[in-house]
Amino acid sequence: MCETCGCSIGNNTEHNHHKSAEVHRTEHLAVSVMGKLLSANDEVAAHNREHLDQKHVLAINLMSSPGAGKTALLEATIDALSNEFQIAVIEGDLETENDAERIRAKGVPAIQICTGSACHLDAHLIHDALHELDLNELDILFIENVGNLVCPAAFDLGQHRNVVMLSVPEGDDKPAKYPVMFRAADLVLISKIDLLEVLDDFDLYVATQHLRNLSNTAEIIPVSARNTDTLTRWVNWLRRERSLQQQRREFVVSRQLAAPPPTP
Repeated sequence: MCETCGCSIGNNTEHNHHKSAEVHRTEHLAVSVMGKLLSANDEVAAHNREHLDQKHVLAINLMSSPGAGKTALLEATIDALSNEFQIAVIEGDLETENDAERIRAKGVPAIQICTGSACHLDAHLIHDALHELDLNELDILFIENVGNLVCPAAFDLGQHRNVVMLSVPEGDDKPAKYPVMFRAADLVLISKIDLLEVLDDFDLYVATQHLRNLSNTAEIIPVSARNTDTLTRWVNWLRRERSLQQQRREFVVSRQLAAPPPTP
């Protein structure tokens, strides 16, 4: 369990319906620690987002379970958009620079964050990574979070949009099993759809209904990193989000310019 996010605090495996005072104190401690942790994280995340906005950079937090195909999708996305946008990637893994090396091979800057035992990225880690990138030269920043369908959803990194990937081999019931993650999604990508021919027990309609049962109306886009024809909707979504981010930034700047000067 990850000690940095508090998911191991107060972990009680005993099925005791008559909880002792000590158990109640432990649960109270867990809530208090998580509250302080998230509050401190959110402050840094807000700073990260403001910094990205100042530099006109769209930040996408890409989350999924391990092996869902995040890095493969980023490689295909870079191929599709490298002539149109300047892209960089922050990679999160417990160990190794394997994924960052794959991204760098595409000619794109990639910062590797090795979290050790931590099962997610946080805003402080992203803050440090941002200082290793020339944001003046970027249009889109992808943050490939640690493979995990639980803790990453709880931590704001300063991103503008959350994209959650669900691969066909995982099964169509994952939104029901991991509701916190899928509620946080601004877009859901169903990856490895080239495997539907052999894994025909995955039902896109069922996966969609599970997501809608969470009151999430996010768009769902089936993709395959091996088939560029399936990437059109995803690439167009990124173009729209980049344009919307620019419009939001221009609106904020115009309001700041129109605001009366502060009273001395």
